[in-house]
Order: sequence, then structure tokens, then C-alpha cells
Amino acid sequence: MMRIVIRLGGSVVATPVNTQLLSKYAEMLKKLKAQGYSLAVVVGGGALAREFIRIAKEAGLPEKDQDDLAISVSRLYAQLFAKTLGELACEKIPKSVNEAFKCLENGKIAVLGGLKPGMTTDTVAALVAKRIKADVLVKATDQEGVYTKDPRKHPDAVKLDRLSFEELPKVLSENKHRAGIHQILDPEAIKILKRRRVKVVVVNGFKPENVLAAVKGEKVGTVIS
Repeated sequence: MMRIVIRLGGSVVATPVNTQLLSKYAEMLKKLKAQGYSLAVVVGGGALAREFIRIAKEAGLPEKDQDDLAISVSRLYAQLFAKTLGELACEKIPKSVNEAFKCLENGKIAVLGGLKPGMTTDTVAALVAKRIKADVLVKATDQEGVYTKDPRKHPDAVKLDRLSFEELPKVLSENKHRAGIHQILDPEAIKILKRRRVKVVVVNGFKPENVLAAVKGEKVGTVIS
């Protein structure tokens, strides 16, 4: 049985909320579940989470409280997606990696948002992948994969088909956590995934078929290993 973690970017399904896309993902996961895959999905908070971080910062709240608000937003989106999956998902959104593990052990799809301050949903996905010994972590984002530099700022950025965890920091701008960090993978997640040598595939999440292709081992996006 293949164990898969899908990191569903808030920039894809929650900025703004795309119910049609969520439904497509739900249908795809139902089919994968029927084929015997073990599935965990971690949903990000997107622009709304970052907006709450901005508001909290403006109100003079510390970074821990900024993170708390962003976590609440991501968990709300996770709840929406779990409801879309119906009885295939656990009744409650897991509040820890162990709760997610138990959810999977009960034959359900685990759907999570954030867990605690100082930890992005990328890190949550990495910790879940570590706990369940995932075969692959698929990151569904708003880009086609990993680029030599930020393609939103640099028209000459080139997409990379494959790179190693050792090479990854060279193409990312942030090297430590901060509330609202927004890049392909956050630094803490990279450390966990590198240690466990979990294969990661970064794809354009606006096309659920890309996630399916990554799960099936087909050539798509950027492979990090």
C-alpha cells in the first residue's frame, strides 16, 4: 500500500476559495482511496491567513499569536475539504501528527491544517510524511515546479525538472521560519524531508491531474530527492 501526503496550497484552493477545484480534488482522492492508497492531505491558509497575520501584526500582537490566527484559518479550510470528502475523511480535523496517524490507521483520509505556532503547513506535511513513512509528498502549488529564482519576479527564471535537497536552499530566498512565509517549501520542512529522504514532487495544483501524475510516478513538475 502506497502512503501519500498531499500538501494542498492555500494559494491554489483558498485564494479565493475554489469550491469546484476542491470537488475535483475530492473526486480524485476518492478514486485513489478505492485503489488502496493511504492518503493524508495538509491544507494551507492562503491569502486569508496572511491577511490575519498582517492584521495581528498591525495590532501589535507577537509572532506566536500571528501564527495562531493563521493556523485557525488553515484548519477552517481543512474542515471544508474534509466535509467535501464526506465519510472518507475523519470526523474531526487532527490536532497532532499522532491524531492524523490514528485517522489513517482507521482507514480514513486524514485532512489537516496547521498544528502549532512556529510550524508552517509545509512542516506539518513533512512531519506527517515522516510519521507514516510516506512514499512521496506532493506539493500542489501555484507554480509549475521549482525555478532557479522566483518566476513571479524574474521573467528569466528557469524551471528545474529535478534537484537534490542539498541544491534546494540555493534557489530559495528564506532560510528560517517567520509568520506568513511564502515559498515553495519552508526551511524546517526541508530539514525533515532531507533527513528522512522523502521524495517530494512540486506541481501546478490548479490541475489536479498533475497531482495524480506525481502519485503515479509520471514525469511532472519538479522532483526533489
